[in-house]
Amino acid sequence: MPKGHYLSAILRSPKTVFTLKDFALLWHEPTSEAVRVRLNYYVNKGDLYRIRKGLYAKSQAYDKLELATRILTPSYLSFETVLVREGLIFQYYETIFAASYTTREITIENQIYSYRKIKTDVLINTTGVIHAGEIAIAGKERALLDSLYLSPSYHFDNLRSINWDVIFEILPIYENTRLSRKVQDLYQKNHDLRYRDS
Repeated sequence: MPKGHYLSAILRSPKTVFTLKDFALLWHEPTSEAVRVRLNYYVNKGDLYRIRKGLYAKSQAYDKLELATRILTPSYLSFETVLVREGLIFQYYETIFAASYTTREITIENQIYSYRKIKTDVLINTTGVIHAGEIAIAGKERALLDSLYLSPSYHFDNLRSINWDVIFEILPIYENTRLSRKVQDLYQKNHDLRYRDS
């Protein structure tokens, strides 16, 4: 790649958050040391923003949801981040929640990123996970199941918008009898409630 094109390749990318591997691929650069030297140059000039070691952005106005899925990989947004957004629970959370291979809480620039461990077979199965641009995010049905999988007594405020066909389509990936029973119970209660309301 011609010398002057390294920065323009970054600016043309739809990503707002980059890893060293992203830069190596973008610049067709086989050595990570050359990538690090170039990144330090751009950061010192103010052309790039270093979020933390190994993570960079075009500016401080990076997408925090995108960052959440880049700090630990593989991971996808789920749990309260999706449940609040979809109106399944009413309590607001400033923390960004994601499913990943480990349980960890990380704070970057006053934003808390909370990762909850999901078994690998479930984590890498993309059924019910939506890829929106640079972000992987659970649909509301997948977020509901993730939450019940880790917390069987989880309370939801509103299940009216849930598509139960989608729930039962995703459910087998967990291979969990307890979860299946809990979902069947929730479905029955929700069905009975709708029947009474109609």
